[in-house]
Amino acid sequence: MDQRQSIAEAAVAASAALFPERGMTARWEPVRARCYGASGAYLALTDRLDQLERDERGSVEVTQPEIDGVLRGLTDAARGVDEFYRGNQAHLEHAVAVYGSVPQLVSQVRAQAEQSRQAAAASPYAAYPSIRQCAAAVDEGLLTLEAAVASGSGGATRDAATRLETLVRELSTALETAPGKQHSAATAVASAATRLDAARNRLERIAPAMSALLREFAAASSNDLANNERQARAAIDAAAADLAHAREALTSNDPEAALEKTTTARAHLATAEERAEAVTDRLALLRQVREQPAERAKAVRFKLRDAQMLAVNKGVVPQWGSVLDAQAERLDRAGAGLTGRHPDYWAYVSELDAISAFVTGVVERMRNTER
Repeated sequence: MDQRQSIAEAAVAASAALFPERGMTARWEPVRARCYGASGAYLALTDRLDQLERDERGSVEVTQPEIDGVLRGLTDAARGVDEFYRGNQAHLEHAVAVYGSVPQLVSQVRAQAEQSRQAAAASPYAAYPSIRQCAAAVDEGLLTLEAAVASGSGGATRDAATRLETLVRELSTALETAPGKQHSAATAVASAATRLDAARNRLERIAPAMSALLREFAAASSNDLANNERQARAAIDAAAADLAHAREALTSNDPEAALEKTTTARAHLATAEERAEAVTDRLALLRQVREQPAERAKAVRFKLRDAQMLAVNKGVVPQWGSVLDAQAERLDRAGAGLTGRHPDYWAYVSELDAISAFVTGVVERMRNTER
């Protein structure tokens, strides 16, 4: 029993150190207590038997039922250990194996960390921010590992070693990718410069498009676009400044800074392009609607009829019929609002889009109700 208990106790300790969330200690405690109780009864019995051998007057008595009871206690305790171990065998053996591998893991990761730090220090790209950051992270990981080892916590040690292993891989990756960054940065800067030229050309289309919007359509159709040219121009100026800094970084052999500035420039260019396209797209859309205003409404009405048919087929007309009918009335009112010399086509388009989105939501709710 003692031997079995020792094996199980060591496995539970390994589990508690590495996987405390499994709660093995709490589950082992009553089994352990039964072993201690059986051992205590056995020791007490052997002590009395020793006294019986020494007692010539026969004042000490030990009965066979007492001996049988102690033996049963030992047998039951041993069986409890076996049942506990078999019931958790896969996990306990895994915990023991992992716990036993921790010292080897620590030694291996320490060696890898030292090698990677030496490689970083000797690298011609050691000044790159990515390599400096990764190297500093490895240094910090080493300190964390040493503290965990000193604490004697197997779980904390394993976690620290695993974390350091990840940091070493990141440093190795940074060292591997460093040689190609100068070329990548040069390519990125050239590509962004081409995009900047295109954005400047697109900027020139904003003013004529805004002028056409104001001439051909109600002022309300373009009020939200009034600042687009100014915003696009500011974004282009910011992108040009970022690209200038990127070129300076390239000249200074700092491709990571160049890539960072190029990324920022691209974000500014995206803003400029979005502001320019919003104006030209609005003009194209309103002209299309003006030519055939009924076509856009026809598509929404078709979508509404599909929703009404779905309500009928699913038997949910009492819940949704009046709601969908109300959208048909909204469609009629939207079309009736296209009056005057300069009808508000943008308000018309916005209302049709709102009706379409509402109908989509109703259809989704009807389908969810069905499920």
